[in-house]
Amino acid sequence: MSVIDAHQHFWNLETGSYPWLTPEHGPIHRTFEPDELIPQLAAAGVDRTVLVQSMDSYADTDAMLAQADTYDFVGAVVGWVPLHRPGEAAEALARYRAHPRFAGVRHLIHDEPDPDWLLQDAVIEGLGLLAEAGLPFDVVAVLPRHLEHIPVLAERVPGLRMVIDHLAKPPIREKGWEPWASLIARAAECPQVHAKVSGLNTAADPLTWSAADLRPYVEHALEHFGADRLMFGSDWPVALLAGDYAQVWRETGALLSGLSRAERAAVLGGTATRFYGLPETT
Repeated sequence: MSVIDAHQHFWNLETGSYPWLTPEHGPIHRTFEPDELIPQLAAAGVDRTVLVQSMDSYADTDAMLAQADTYDFVGAVVGWVPLHRPGEAAEALARYRAHPRFAGVRHLIHDEPDPDWLLQDAVIEGLGLLAEAGLPFDVVAVLPRHLEHIPVLAERVPGLRMVIDHLAKPPIREKGWEPWASLIARAAECPQVHAKVSGLNTAADPLTWSAADLRPYVEHALEHFGADRLMFGSDWPVALLAGDYAQVWRETGALLSGLSRAERAAVLGGTATRFYGLPETT
């Protein structure tokens, strides 16, 4: 079984601009580059990763693709293009698609002042370009409103494959349930929508969380998406706000321990391999 971490980041504060990353972010307010992650992947038995954008900029995407050229463990890159400027986005996609590991697009929609940013006509046109190119879209669904958009997008851009990052950050710390549970179930009714079992530790109590805290939310996702539409991601180094890579890997294993071998293989690698078009390994 090939194990894929379907959601991790790198950033360099000396060479890149990340306005969202302020000193208030504590342990992650520093540079993170591939050599720091490699031994942690080896310890967990992770074969490849999906490197995901950390800023809405060409510079961030270019840096990730350069890292993919240097490090074989980076199996795919989810970059950025200006979806709200579809003409420019088309040119950028033509350029980036020439790279064999450019595998998807994300935009930090949760940092946009307009919670309905995704539903703008220009953005819908930009998302249509992704659908035409066969490229998926990572949805940073932080607000309930963001989850409400998923069925709308599925209808308006029917060929667009989407993946909901971090299970849309369920209210684990508060032990909440609605409206998250109903909205995630509604999103799962759209067959082209997938979701990532990632970033859940930072949605829980950062000091006391364990698999038991995450289990109701992951089981709900499994019930509605099934293992074939779920994929594991560490969300490293953001995960360091509530633990470390080893803890995330260990507790994810505990969460999935009740699944069949085939289901675990899907969540831990098979789904991401298919969704992002990673080459099969032997």
